[in-house]
Amino acid sequence: MVDATIIHASSSTQNAERARDPEMHQTRKGNQWHHGMKLHLGADTQRGLIHSAESTAANVHDCRMLPELLHGE
Repeated sequence: MVDATIIHASSSTQNAERARDPEMHQTRKGNQWHHGMKLHLGADTQRGLIHSAESTAANVHDCRMLPELLHGE
């Protein structure tokens, strides 16, 4: 089983550099926009154990992470 969770980050520029974090991006889920990153998880459906995890910018599509998350066992 593979799933992705959005990790929200502040889109504010009220920091010392006056800039957004360059590693954070926007994505749309349903009709709502989110700013941050994604945590992609691969889990064993029989035991419910997480066997792999990858973090990406929020705009990376979930299917692009499948080769890293599925191990075939």
